[in-house]
Amino acid sequence: MTLSLEDLADSPHFKEHAGLADPGRLHPARLPGTTPDELAAAVEDPELPTAERLAAGHVLGLLGDPRIPSPTSGAGPATRHVPGGRIRIGLPADEAGYVTNAWAHVGVEESWILKECPEHTVEIADFWIATYPVTNGEYRAFLADTGLEERPTTWYLGAYPWDRSNHPVAGVRPEHADAYAAWLTERTGHPWRLPAEAEWEHAAKGPEGLPYPWPGGFDPEAANTRESGVHTTTPVGAFPAGRSPYGVHDMGGNVEEFTADEYAPYPDGPYVADHLVQSMGSYRIARGGSFARFGDLTRTRRRHGAFPGPLYPVGFRLATSEQPS
Repeated sequence: MTLSLEDLADSPHFKEHAGLADPGRLHPARLPGTTPDELAAAVEDPELPTAERLAAGHVLGLLGDPRIPSPTSGAGPATRHVPGGRIRIGLPADEAGYVTNAWAHVGVEESWILKECPEHTVEIADFWIATYPVTNGEYRAFLADTGLEERPTTWYLGAYPWDRSNHPVAGVRPEHADAYAAWLTERTGHPWRLPAEAEWEHAAKGPEGLPYPWPGGFDPEAANTRESGVHTTTPVGAFPAGRSPYGVHDMGGNVEEFTADEYAPYPDGPYVADHLVQSMGSYRIARGGSFARFGDLTRTRRRHGAFPGPLYPVGFRLATSEQPS
């Protein structure tokens, strides 16, 4: 008997994705001679060469990373406290031309930078932001528990990348990032959410208002961007020179991160109908840059978003207004 197209669509044989891989079958307890805690320390050791930090992180991806508690255990992510106050956000309009010229070699246009203008003051309450972006392993737990069928676009053929369990998840939609935060809130009993755009910027640039999450100018050793030469995601925390003033990792490079806010002009600033608006109309603001893009996106004031397509795989990190236990 020949199956109809409708029968084929319902057949398990033609289901697009296989079941999610079981971490218990894939992560050994340890490797001889090296403890996970020693490897975790090595990943974030700025004295080690990049290759050694990455190797330590990749092994932890196989072992299971002690820096990242399982969401199903009822534990939330590691966090850093960010003091609030009256915070200056954005870029003075007279600096837009300078920034554009500084990054003209990678095709930056002034209209993109004008989205950051003008500099203005916002009131921000104290908050806590996750030390690392949400990882593939954490997101896998969310998918398995909720039954959400849509997989991250960076998961080849929809398969959980068990060897990259401690890499940031990327290629998700903002509504699924919101759903993850709501799920973890229910799981832990603690209120988790995505950071507001102004909170994200404040956590990245610190009290001195740094142009990048690290002191000085752009540094390819401090961020996993195109300039780093890695050209794929890396284990979280593997670029410790890029740690923000509040001790937050990967706020420049690795993967861009959704915030809680849709794009809107700053007070008295221009509405910039750039390629993102032309492609999508409204869009969720993303921050921080990624392995797939140039270092201009690691600027702490840079406002961006996720274009449809493989060049813009965006992830996220969590925040909370209440001190985690």
